[in-house]
Amino acid sequence: MGRIACANVVSDLYAMGVIEIDNILMILCTSTEMTEDEQNVVTPLVIKGFKDAATEAKTRITGGETRVNPWFTIGGVATSICSPSQFIVPENAVVGDVLVLTKPLGTQVAVQVHTWLDQPDRWNKVKDVITREQAQTVYMQAADSMARLNRNGARLMQAHNAHGATDVTGFGILGHANNLAKYQKNNVSFVIHTMPIMANLPAVAQAAGLTNLFKGTSPETSGGLLVIMPKVEVESYCTELKELDGCAVYVVGDVVAGDKTARLDSYVRIIDVPSDNSAPTPDPTVWYQ
Repeated sequence: MGRIACANVVSDLYAMGVIEIDNILMILCTSTEMTEDEQNVVTPLVIKGFKDAATEAKTRITGGETRVNPWFTIGGVATSICSPSQFIVPENAVVGDVLVLTKPLGTQVAVQVHTWLDQPDRWNKVKDVITREQAQTVYMQAADSMARLNRNGARLMQAHNAHGATDVTGFGILGHANNLAKYQKNNVSFVIHTMPIMANLPAVAQAAGLTNLFKGTSPETSGGLLVIMPKVEVESYCTELKELDGCAVYVVGDVVAGDKTARLDSYVRIIDVPSDNSAPTPDPTVWYQ
């Protein structure tokens, strides 16, 4: 939880191509619902995870605030002072660019289905499309993805002439694509034609009626970067990032002439991402209309 929180905090700067982070303030709320023993065990572990991720980001925690709260909560604020040449303003998309996504989708659904393991009424809705072992595996896949920093993706944005980016979090891929499209200088629109989703979750979402996942509006936590990239740079960007992070990178959309909005293609290809995050084999028979 601590690693995921820190990765999520710094991701806003990474979405601007900023990789040198000056400091982080950590905000921690301990829970009134926890026993003293639980607080003494859980709180230091969460703080350690947060600090470990900050160290990996090559930054430091310089302060923050601690409160008591009904829910155990951790977050923070990251800041950086840099020159205009060190960040990428997310407004320069041109017709012919493509959209690249650096992490698969489905974190919320993965966490939901894991909680259903102890809720027979809900588990019964999906037990025919996913095993208990697969639910545990995709939960760990989601945790690993959420805890992974977007730092390498941000650094390569600078090297490959990215025209802007956003991180994919609470509004889902389509919501964040819409927000990004609004601020483009040119009259363009984004068309999402592919959605990579973590292992077995497309079938789970279909069985449980979680259609927001297919509509691109399912919230994500500490998701990947959605990068606007010149087409000539895409192959090298994806190859280099996969070598650095050990995970597949996905071309998910196109930049076309338009009215500064984003939409799903008439037929969106859904691809099932293996639990080892290797590149999946696209199944052209799996679509969402």
